[in-house]
Amino acid sequence: MPKRSHRRRITAAAVSAATALSLALALALALALTGTLPASATQTRAADPVQRGLDRLVHEDGYPAALAAATGRDGRTRDAAAGVADLRTGAKAPVDGQVRAASVTKTFTAAVVLQLVGEGKVALDAPVETYLPGLLRGDGIDGRRITVRQLLQHTSGLPDYTPYMADLTSNRHRYHQPRTLLDLALRHKAGFPPGKGWRYCNTDYVVAGLLIEQVTGRPAGEEITRRVIDRAGLRHTSFPAAGDQRIRGAHPHGYVSPKPGAPLLDVTEMDPSAAWTGGALISTPRDLNRFFGALLGGRLLKPAQLAQMRTTVAIPADAGYPKGTRFGLGLSSQPLSCGGLLWGHDGDFLGYATDSAATDDGRAATIAVTAAPAPAEQGRRHAAQLLDTALCG
Repeated sequence: MPKRSHRRRITAAAVSAATALSLALALALALALTGTLPASATQTRAADPVQRGLDRLVHEDGYPAALAAATGRDGRTRDAAAGVADLRTGAKAPVDGQVRAASVTKTFTAAVVLQLVGEGKVALDAPVETYLPGLLRGDGIDGRRITVRQLLQHTSGLPDYTPYMADLTSNRHRYHQPRTLLDLALRHKAGFPPGKGWRYCNTDYVVAGLLIEQVTGRPAGEEITRRVIDRAGLRHTSFPAAGDQRIRGAHPHGYVSPKPGAPLLDVTEMDPSAAWTGGALISTPRDLNRFFGALLGGRLLKPAQLAQMRTTVAIPADAGYPKGTRFGLGLSSQPLSCGGLLWGHDGDFLGYATDSAATDDGRAATIAVTAAPAPAEQGRRHAAQLLDTALCG
């Protein structure tokens, strides 16, 4: 699922696009520190289409590092990596390193809401007003007319807060309260009446996080951890606590170029609260494969709620997605080149971008790169194409 020209990501709204030249120069320096390529660049490496794709993302598209995990029908997972974890030291990119999973978080959040539906605590077609009375009011905005389903499906019409944020790069250590993000959105007019359109909207998932907290009486991150991360056995995945700016496991650094031609800036350490329940998660490629496998395998949701999650709607042709993409509840489907559908999500946050998906027959794949916005226009598209290669190979 490539970078969307019509979709406002947190990175796209907050920083200028990095240039391929500055990334390439920094990467060349890092490779010079370590020797041109790791010793693993052998004939076997060259024969692996996923590894070749990762090498291309680094050497042609300018990403400092690219990581992949591909799980086959037999349940076996192959890991791969290319590039460097740190442009300053030239350290090799860790296989299955932790990254900021960005909007893949939305699938975790949707899973928690749907668990609450299965427990009879939330009704999908009830208005948001039922659980968060008086919260959603504004120009064309009324929580009495927006349903929980519409939040999860991006058909609420709520305005997205991300275009109105202050520059995220220079404010990356600032903590944002969820209500502050919502209030920023509510200053603006609704995009369309509830249920009468589709537009990707981070505000939808901030409201979903607030709903989780109101219904459970516990922090949303705690519920995501208890209900999804722990249940699925994701040992290297976490929802950062308030104020936690670090990635604590082995990880590649994430980078941006504040403006075209500027030196690369390491933004690995940052406060992810600007994304909250729409994008704060930290994970690894293997863990994300495991998550989507557990989700599609019915180990996180009851059959009725999984069916609702997979009930999709068409999206506008100009939404910036590949042809045939449809959206369910925190989950999208997309045709594969080898036939059938992938089910998953993608995400872009400051310094990192991730594509992750699984199929009904047990395959799963995740591709992660360590610069966002993309250093070259085609890079994000190539990462999405590599996801298809990993699932179809």
